[in-house]
Amino acid sequence: MASTTNNTPLLLDLTIDNITENVVRINSQSSNARLNYLMERLVTHVHDFARETRLSTHEWMATIEFLTKTGQMCTDVRQEFILLSDILGLSMLVDSIDHPKPPNCTEGSVLGPFHTGDAPHLPIGSSMSTDAAGEPMLALCTVSDSSGRPISGVKVDIWETDSSGHYDVQYATRDSPSERCVMTSDVDGGFWFKAIKPVSYPIPDDGPVGKLLGLLNRHCWRPAHMHFMFEKQGLDPLITSKTTLFIRGDKYETSDVVFGVKSSLIIDLGKVDEETAAKYGVPVGALLLRHSFVLASTEETEQLRDKNAMEAMERLGLKSKLIDHLPVPDLD
Repeated sequence: MASTTNNTPLLLDLTIDNITENVVRINSQSSNARLNYLMERLVTHVHDFARETRLSTHEWMATIEFLTKTGQMCTDVRQEFILLSDILGLSMLVDSIDHPKPPNCTEGSVLGPFHTGDAPHLPIGSSMSTDAAGEPMLALCTVSDSSGRPISGVKVDIWETDSSGHYDVQYATRDSPSERCVMTSDVDGGFWFKAIKPVSYPIPDDGPVGKLLGLLNRHCWRPAHMHFMFEKQGLDPLITSKTTLFIRGDKYETSDVVFGVKSSLIIDLGKVDEETAAKYGVPVGALLLRHSFVLASTEETEQLRDKNAMEAMERLGLKSKLIDHLPVPDLD
């Protein structure tokens, strides 16, 4: 098959065995080495999947229909594709690869599909909950770097469900944010707030992702947790300086539908004693969440990611180099 332009590679007669080589060749004309590498790996793995499973036309069209419906389900407040990535374990895998943490730093977890950008900025000590049915909880937290130095001025984005297991954006009647807020750590790296005890809840199962879970005979539940996201110049970037604290003993602790639980992120809730109650203005015996977050710097994360990337490429037997901290084949 002849080329129609001078810079397009000649294609061979296409067969099951050589079509991958043809597609990779014609996709390798970009000046962007990383894009070329990503496309080469994507095409190779997708084609191998089709060959290994003997993928049928019916199955392929069903997949296209599923992905189409997934896109149609997305709105400004619901991201079905993130949900799909989550239940496949891909979100957790990418986060772990792209944002490794030094051993003494707080591990990351999945962002989830229900973070919003409209949480109110509240003073330290405020209540982020409007749910009178929830079990009151006091949260006392600190933020420090890997050397133990407090970090002041960190923007902390916090969100959780209400006591019925729903995020505010899941209500059609939502007119303002609830069970979420943004605070800024003080000079000692501290921030504290009043909330309600997190509860386990099902992810939305009324769309294509929920249907897939049903076909796989999987449950759709997440263990009780609270989300935190941190932002300050010099820290690992905002969307990845995120973590989730899980309440120990939840029945879904070992089977989180989105694979977000890590043992280091499971915490025990305590009870507020008289001294703490008097200091923070909460009832004696209220639930108490106390946690110290240790955040990695951008430099620490980049150094560890670079090291891990080169070691991974070496294990694959690939001669590689890094461009913008991302591996590409070294063809020089």
